[in-house]
Amino acid sequence: MKRLVVLVLLLAIAFAGCTNNVKLNQTQHGNAGQKGKGPMTRNGSVMWSEVMGIKAGNLTPQEVEDIIHMRQEEKLAHDVYLTLYNKWHLRIFENIAKSEQTHMNAVKMLIEKYNLTDPNEGKGLGEFENPKFTKLYKELVAEGSKSVLDALKVGAMIEELDIVDLQKCLNHTNKRDIRLVYENLMRGSENHLRAFVSQIERMGGKYVPKYLSEKEFEEIIKSRVSSH
Repeated sequence: MKRLVVLVLLLAIAFAGCTNNVKLNQTQHGNAGQKGKGPMTRNGSVMWSEVMGIKAGNLTPQEVEDIIHMRQEEKLAHDVYLTLYNKWHLRIFENIAKSEQTHMNAVKMLIEKYNLTDPNEGKGLGEFENPKFTKLYKELVAEGSKSVLDALKVGAMIEELDIVDLQKCLNHTNKRDIRLVYENLMRGSENHLRAFVSQIERMGGKYVPKYLSEKEFEEIIKSRVSSH
């Protein structure tokens, strides 16, 4: 328990750039389960066309920071899940790791569109430009290597924080192309959180939210699965 508390604090510190004083936008969040509207029905190629078709504006320093941060954050999730899959051979980690690769690619669209330097370029598994992510990767893998149930809880914790983080980044921008990407990632993270929590409960465990309020958490868990 003490180790888990320390890990939660490390996560909060590492993601502080996007997660301080976050409150979910209820209008955006409430639409997450609707079908046939907005970017949730877009596949990768269609979203690429839409993102690239929107005229690029001038990025603020905060928007640049958030894009770079999210590119590494999605890699963190991907790398942790891939490592935990190799440890436990649980299909959920392999499937969601593939989805996280798609998320990484989505953020890379913004990096390419705005001619930013990709922080993931040349980085192998568990390697990050920001040393906080490298340390966090090691901590999360260590926690998730204790048992299958602990691994699933690590997955839920990553997705929960990702949701909070993305909402903060959404609050930092009004650019349609950036919001299109972040909103799509948000729906994916909500799907992943539901999947991890479902697996935890099937094993007789219980996941208690660390970053979302109980109300926000329950709304996500009970909402309809959306495509992304």
